[in-house]
Amino acid sequence: MKGKKVLSKVVATLAVSGLLLAGCSSGDEGGAKKESSKDKVTIDIFQGKVEFNKQFKDLAKKYEEENPDVKINITSVGGGTDYISSLKSQFSSGDEPDIFSIAGPSEAAQFEGNLSDLSDTKAAKAALEGTLDAVTKDGKVQGLPFNQEGYGFIYNKTVFEKAGVNADEILTYDDLEKAVKTIDSKKDELEIEAVFALPAKEKWVLGNHLANVYFAPEFDHQVLNAYESDTVKFDRGSEMQRMLDLENKYSVQPSLSLDYSQQVEEYFSLEQVAMIQQGNWIYPSVSEMDSDFAENNIGILPIPVEGYEGSLPVGIPNYWAVNSNSDDETVEASKDFLDWLYTSDEGKESVLNDFKFIPAYEGFDTDKISDPLSKEIYQYASDGKTIGWVFLGYPDGWGDELGADMQKYLDGKLSWEDVEADSTKKWESKRK
Repeated sequence: MKGKKVLSKVVATLAVSGLLLAGCSSGDEGGAKKESSKDKVTIDIFQGKVEFNKQFKDLAKKYEEENPDVKINITSVGGGTDYISSLKSQFSSGDEPDIFSIAGPSEAAQFEGNLSDLSDTKAAKAALEGTLDAVTKDGKVQGLPFNQEGYGFIYNKTVFEKAGVNADEILTYDDLEKAVKTIDSKKDELEIEAVFALPAKEKWVLGNHLANVYFAPEFDHQVLNAYESDTVKFDRGSEMQRMLDLENKYSVQPSLSLDYSQQVEEYFSLEQVAMIQQGNWIYPSVSEMDSDFAENNIGILPIPVEGYEGSLPVGIPNYWAVNSNSDDETVEASKDFLDWLYTSDEGKESVLNDFKFIPAYEGFDTDKISDPLSKEIYQYASDGKTIGWVFLGYPDGWGDELGADMQKYLDGKLSWEDVEADSTKKWESKRK
């Protein structure tokens, strides 16, 4: 049974892996189609979310059909490739994109000289309250939010049910540990390889997402507090350590060789593990693998944090920036495209149904949020049961450095005390 299940999905695995690792006037005022490519405005987009790469390119083609004087080229980098380093290489080579993505105030500061003021866009005016704070400086809006995202433990409902585990009753760390041990004791009858698939090869999973859950209370859940802080105290370092230990102990091994694509495709989508630490951005990929499984059999659990039980980390993962070095016509064309993406009926429809985004803008019919993970996360946000995303306020590169130290801890090369001491020293050094 187990073997048949894996073989039945292996072709889909191969298909999706390419996706995960792949790395102006908005109209023709005169109504006459411009035939010559030299009359077109070309917008080069460079962005870091490979999960919706295909859907984004499909939507860009629709925009080009409606606006024959515009050509859009999209490059998506991520899923194992360091996006920000790739973006810096684009700029240093002189092949600068016209639209690019940045993550919060730390990355905005790195590209401050390249950021157009987007305050006059329709999208900026429609952005939900608070979503622009992290990228607003001196009254100028330097980025437009992609969407809202949330993360936690995405779990297989059937596995939980067969194991006799009620996800609704998992609130505290002790609750989670008990559930994990129960599932682990029944691995053979559940036909799974392990409880977790921890992609410890990915520094961002450790140093950004997992660590954020325990740093957020230290910075009052405000990204700007983290961005402006001269130090980090690891107030909840022991909680972070025990959660990392739990995930690793009950994970597919060797976890340090496990990457994001394997975690999502090979283990979770093929139903070889009970749960993974990820967010709603994985839904399109899981759906590509098995739409029935994605639609009917997955849910999300909060990562337990003392005092914040039952709360999910929800935030703005990325912002669209428009390159101020582009010529005026291209800057205006770029703004028009982003306005169309988030304020036109066609754009909003794709944002909800094709991208599977949780909107960060007014004017969306949130009843039409199409996937179950996003629906759950939107409900957590609506109920105010959230933990802030402060990792976007880390010093430049610090999340990867923390992730690297956490990898050394898992490999037995650093004690946890050394992880905290080294990471604190690096934070303070970068803030000087």
